[in-house]
Parts: sequence; C-alpha cells; structure tokens
Amino acid sequence: MLSDPGQCTVRARAVTERFEQELTRVYGAASVHVRTQFLGISDADTLEFGTIATLREDYESIDVVLILTEMPRRSHGRPELARIFPDESAAALSYPTLGVHAGQRRLLALFMSCVLRLVDGAPPEARERYEPRWNRWREPRGDEPGFLLAHTFTGVPRTVLGMVATNAPWRTAPHLSTALAAAAATGAFGVFYQSIWQMSAALSAGRLLMIGVLAITLMVLWLILSNDLWDRAERADPTEVFLYYNLSTVLTLFLVVLGLYLALFVVILAASLVVIDPDFMTEIMGSPVDFSNYVDIAWLSAALGVVAGGLGTSFDESADLRQLTQGRREVQRRPEPEQHGGR
Repeated sequence: MLSDPGQCTVRARAVTERFEQELTRVYGAASVHVRTQFLGISDADTLEFGTIATLREDYESIDVVLILTEMPRRSHGRPELARIFPDESAAALSYPTLGVHAGQRRLLALFMSCVLRLVDGAPPEARERYEPRWNRWREPRGDEPGFLLAHTFTGVPRTVLGMVATNAPWRTAPHLSTALAAAAATGAFGVFYQSIWQMSAALSAGRLLMIGVLAITLMVLWLILSNDLWDRAERADPTEVFLYYNLSTVLTLFLVVLGLYLALFVVILAASLVVIDPDFMTEIMGSPVDFSNYVDIAWLSAALGVVAGGLGTSFDESADLRQLTQGRREVQRRPEPEQHGGR
C-alpha cells in the first residue's frame, strides 16, 4: 500500500492489522505492507504509476498495489472514491472523498472491495459483504477502468470537508507566531482604553457578532490574497477540481482564523477580569456593570486584534501557508517533463 504522508499514512497504518486479518480470512494467507510515498502526477494530470515497477523489484511477490492519496479525483461530474486498473493489479483511492469521519470500518471495506475486484479466488459471499452500500461499482469497459463514485448529493460536501481534514488546520495555527503576537498586542488596547469599553457597551450583541465575522472574513481574504492561495484553472481538463481546492482552502483558513480569534478572546477576557476593576468600570460607564461587559470588551478587542494579526502574517517568514492547501501541494507532485506512465 502506497500512501501520501500525513492523514493518509496514519489511517492506512491504523487499519493494517485488521486489513491483513480480513484478507487472510478470505484468501487463506496475506501480508500487508504500508509505504509512505508522496505520490506524483504525470504530465497528463493523472496519478504516476512508475513507482509500482520499483515496488515489484523490492518485494518477492505483489498481488495488489493500493494507492491511497489525499488528492480529490472526479469522474462523470462526481467525486471518485476509487478506481481499479486490472492490467497493473492496482487501485487508486481518494481519501478525502470518504469525508471527515472516515472511520476504520469504512476505509477497510473500501480496501477489501478493491482487492476483491483485482484478485480472484474469493468466495462470492465475500464480495457481497464488502459491496459499498452508498453506490455501485462501474465495471471496466474497454479502455476505461472500473471506478466507484461518491453519492450524488453528499459527495461534493463530503469531499471538501475531507480535504479540509487532510489540510490539518489545527497544526497551522500555532505556527502563526507573528500574527498571534500582532493580534495580542492590538487586542490588549481594549483592556486599557476606555473608549473600547464604551463602544462595546453601546453595540448590540448582533452587531458585535457581525463585527467578529467581518474581522475573520477580512483576515481570511488577506491571507488568500497576500499568499496567492487562490487556485486558477489554467487548463480545460474536465478532471480538474479547482472548485474543491478553493473551497477547502477557504474553509481551512476560516477554521485557522476562528481558532486564533477564540484563543485571543479567551486571553483578553482573562486579562480584562484581572486588570479592570468593576467599580472603576462602573464609574467610567455611568451604570452598573456585570460579566457581560467584560465579554463584550474581549470580543470587540479580539476583532481588532485579528485584523492586525492578518497584517502580521506578511512579516512571518516561517509560516508558509502555501503548504496548507491542496492545490499548492499538487504542484509539488508534478514530474519533470520527460517522465510518463500515469493513470
């Protein structure tokens, strides 16, 4: 099994033991090997199969090669879960198409379903047991390999959310050190400036919420534009999935910025409770205050801080957000012009 680094390899290794047990139960004996491989793309924008030849040299006997990639694939206008290539005894599986909650049972069932179509000798009931419930395989016809498509209605959103999960936004936020420092410094003004207190008290809850959403949106747009993260369809190939790339980029950055916003809100709220004396605030505001006033101050200050944090990312050379997106990682997969042999 060849798997992309990151979530694909983690999931592949998590089901290896159960996968081997199921294969042994069906075929009598089996051995599964997982190798992390950053899978390439041929000059025809298809998965590069050249690595399979190398694998056959390293192992004494290989019956099937499963390729688990984080790249989304599309056929007939729908996301593609898997594609089998009988001539190469190989199958390519798109991990994001399984969605965010791609449990071990579903991944194992997809692995088994692919193997059962490539290796003869399994009892008929085994194929029925692992037949996907959400859709049916389209058997190979002529030069077209067999493939399994995602559900008509849930396929696209499930794929986009799966791409967001493979982007791992929770690992990116801690690297935005300069942005966090700029956001914290700006947000701290809300603790000490009375005008922020009065403004937050004058604004309704709905308007404060709108300000927060606007601040997050502005920072996401700034990150996309300043880092050139918007992928453009430069080719007319119908297999391109730039819409998926861009939607997953926007959602990933939204989660990153939202996490930054909430962390900043909690920090400022804690600081304001320590620094601002309730009696002093009551004297300044001219009316009794309670905990909600501290919440309003922290929320408005966090909004100001997030906008400043977006500017701070321009000076953070260590935060390479381009590695966060699927489209930019795809560029790294493309081979030299003389390399061929993809599917």
